[in-house]
Amino acid sequence: MTMQVWAVANQKGGVGKTTTVVTLAGLLAQQGHQVLVVDLDPHGSLTSYFGLDPDTINNSVYDLFVNPQQEVAALFITTNLHNLTLLPASSRMAALERQAGQLGGMGLIIQQALVQVKSTFDYVLIDSPPILGVAMINALAACELLLMPVQTEFLAIKGLMRMSKSLDLVLKTRHQQLQALVLPTMYDRRTKSSIQSLRIIRAEFGERVSHALIPIDTQFRNASSAGKVPSEYNHLARGVQAYDLLLTQLQRKRQQIPQWSREN
Repeated sequence: MTMQVWAVANQKGGVGKTTTVVTLAGLLAQQGHQVLVVDLDPHGSLTSYFGLDPDTINNSVYDLFVNPQQEVAALFITTNLHNLTLLPASSRMAALERQAGQLGGMGLIIQQALVQVKSTFDYVLIDSPPILGVAMINALAACELLLMPVQTEFLAIKGLMRMSKSLDLVLKTRHQQLQALVLPTMYDRRTKSSIQSLRIIRAEFGERVSHALIPIDTQFRNASSAGKVPSEYNHLARGVQAYDLLLTQLQRKRQQIPQWSREN
């Protein structure tokens, strides 16, 4: 199969980006696919998930930005889950914004690096930082599908609106179309706030909203503490089952996911 690149991004932290990457990646790996997860966030939550310290790591995705000749495969870390590989982040990624003017041409670094391994992986999932900068622009340039997790509460919806406007700006320089899906997360059907927030999200984004609703589930935290992807820790957990439904939509009904257009 042709390698697929999915990015997970939102201009607000704490909405479930890393959980989305880890859970989907685990499910795909357990299906037998070769999966690469890429951490572009200076905070390195994805990197930390797999037991590495972004403050002290030597070889990371940062090397690609400072050395265009860097072989990307040399930076890979094998995880404890069969079929799942990590391209880790370093906290030095935070310096990219200051260095961007000096280094130049940094918007396509990840896209160009992934070309080197297009015959190695079936899926690449990119975890983006919650700010519009060099890293997020790289993620958006490299991917063909964008997932935008949004916590079902009012402040998170404002972050999604900002992300929507930023995406409009970025698409002005993108030469191919982009499928985009809004993913409601941390949904609690027992609370009026979650119900009302979901209603607003669906009213604003319509068919662009995922069929799956990701619930609040302590099993995500337990899986992280155990150093396992959620589907390996407890495949029957409510949250994992919700991501399984999302994955079905992404794999079997992919053609029904709308292209993003600046008229949104």
